[in-house]
Amino acid sequence: MLIAYAARGGGLQRVETAPGAPLPDDVVWIDLLKPTPEEDSFVERTIGASVPTREEMVEIEPSSRLYSEGGARYMTASVLCAVDKATPRLSAVTFILSERALVTVRYDEPKPFEWFAARTCKGPSATPFSITPEGLLIGLFDAVIDRVADILEHVGEEVDSLSQTIFRRAGANAYRKPYQELLKRIGAKGDINSKARESLVTLQRVLLYFSAEIGGSKPSKESLKQIKPMQRDVASLVEHANFLNDKITFLLDAMLGMVSLAQNDIVKLFSVMAVVFMPPTLVASIYGMNFDNMPELHWRHGYPFALGLMLICAVLPYLIFKWRRWL
Repeated sequence: MLIAYAARGGGLQRVETAPGAPLPDDVVWIDLLKPTPEEDSFVERTIGASVPTREEMVEIEPSSRLYSEGGARYMTASVLCAVDKATPRLSAVTFILSERALVTVRYDEPKPFEWFAARTCKGPSATPFSITPEGLLIGLFDAVIDRVADILEHVGEEVDSLSQTIFRRAGANAYRKPYQELLKRIGAKGDINSKARESLVTLQRVLLYFSAEIGGSKPSKESLKQIKPMQRDVASLVEHANFLNDKITFLLDAMLGMVSLAQNDIVKLFSVMAVVFMPPTLVASIYGMNFDNMPELHWRHGYPFALGLMLICAVLPYLIFKWRRWL
């Protein structure tokens, strides 16, 4: 799908065009969402630069993600998508900055694109960025960074909640926690955090490449002023993601340790029960042999005597364990 935006009235305006019809001269942003080969060819003729395929976009080497060709800069970043769903994922998005327009190529629907387009179409007061290909590119970067910051903030809150749940004691039910559910939640937050960090690292490389002078051209001074705070924000967010990763790792280790403690308590309980019932079993075995020369065999009080002896043999080890605080 091809979505075109024109610079009109100090903001953006979505342009509806017939398939294959020429785009207006004031189009500054062409958004390709799951483009067809025909749409790729149309955009290539419009901006005079090639559009990378999906296979080329997902390559991880920097030379395939950051390069200049035909007077246009190609920058591919990994953007976090579907965070609110069960399967968050990273999606490669290519930004093509040419003199004619900004072209974005994506095969997913990250929320920053929708939010940025809706905000910019409201008018000049809705965005601090200029309505030019370069300004729109910076605005999209800013929207993506803000989205990752919100995600990390939410992950941090969830990790704090998990920490309180794991280390909160509740009397006799201290170890009766849903371990499997907690482990799943910890793993899910770790997965989102690692994906957010990977997205930030790619954005860090893209911003560095965008701010550099390539082929004798570089961003305007106003754009460079806006890029520098973004680079600082990305660097601080990477550090925060590293901190969250360490905390998640600590919670995972602590959780596994508590699972081991709970298992040890269960094994200890069975061991104590075995020791408690061993002496009564011995007494019952002795008096169950039925030898002719056993004095207690025909004793009137032999049966209650054996029961009492077994009870004493069971209670005595239990009291000793309690006194030594082994229970």
